[in-house]
Amino acid sequence: MSSTATAHRLFVAQPRSGALVDAAIATVALAGSVSLMSHGGIPGSAGDGAHLDALGILLAACASVPLLAWRRAPMGVFALTAAASALLAGLGYPLGLPLGPTAALYLLAASREDGHPWTPRTSAVVVGLLVAYLGATAAAQESFPTSELLHTGLAWAVAWFAGERTRLRHEHVAELAERTRRAERDAERERLLAVAEERARIARDLHDSAGHAINVIAVRAGAARMRHGQDPDRSLLALEAIEEVARQTGDEIDQIVGTLREGGDANGIVEPPPGLASLDTLIADHDATGLDVTVEAATAPRPLRGVVDQAAYRILQEALTNAARHGAGSARIELAFDDEAFELTVTNPVPDGGPPRTNRGHGVIGMRERATLVGGNLDAGRDNGAFRLRARIPYGGHDA
Repeated sequence: MSSTATAHRLFVAQPRSGALVDAAIATVALAGSVSLMSHGGIPGSAGDGAHLDALGILLAACASVPLLAWRRAPMGVFALTAAASALLAGLGYPLGLPLGPTAALYLLAASREDGHPWTPRTSAVVVGLLVAYLGATAAAQESFPTSELLHTGLAWAVAWFAGERTRLRHEHVAELAERTRRAERDAERERLLAVAEERARIARDLHDSAGHAINVIAVRAGAARMRHGQDPDRSLLALEAIEEVARQTGDEIDQIVGTLREGGDANGIVEPPPGLASLDTLIADHDATGLDVTVEAATAPRPLRGVVDQAAYRILQEALTNAARHGAGSARIELAFDDEAFELTVTNPVPDGGPPRTNRGHGVIGMRERATLVGGNLDAGRDNGAFRLRARIPYGGHDA
């Protein structure tokens, strides 16, 4: 495993370091070939090492130096080094084991890509060059090259097998790297999607808070204007309530918008939107404007999940605001908790002869969106002199 890991590093090396590695491989192959020739080949061979000369060194260089260019043409380098080794053997030089072609065969197998598969033609070239080397050796020795057949055949088989293992490891490492990059991209997409969803939720909360406050201010300002001549003290209380609502809403908007700014507070803590636990405060606020609100619970209440609780509160908030703006001064809230879902119904009488309300207003659209985002549904419409809104939200919901 360590040898294949080392070989893998040869293929992913930078161009400059790769050239140095290639030079080292060629140098070792040349030095080894010259050493074998000077010592009469490997032990057990028929060579005597008596005639190492300039031609032998030149041919040994031809069988080794081309390894410098194996990255550009691995098959050509193998064929050239093997042919030079066969010529050395045919001229009677006691090579014994052709180191250059052995290294070239390993590099050829290790560098093979999917676009250049190992074909029968490649196998025929390798076998043909091996036969040519053995034949040249047999012709020079005038005997069967048993030692060369054993050593060279075994060395080339090991070189091919090691090259294939290195190639497979290289592909495995590349696949793992691609999986890692793909997982990082998917994680980044999910993070950006979560940020976008969170900002959309914050934008909806901002719309609901500001819209509710503006409507409450409008209702209270109208009441103060109409009662100013008859009851100035009550008008003053209404103006004070307007001031308080405006201040609270401003603080809430600052808090919500602060989460959308880059480089905000270090702690990044934002209070969650209110839920049904704040229902009493919501009713008290509307009672102060003159809207008579009653609450009926058909079944015992149960705790709601965060997104469901917040959606229910926002729907009730918008429904009571609409009742204060368009109704006849009262509203009835009915709450029901069954086994699967939470239901709320808001009914308020509408003035006789008043303009008909439809479910096309932005307030109803926003409430329906709230219900849909947590897996529920909402219906609203006018019936027998009253406007009724009914929402059903499953307890499980899903994050918006």
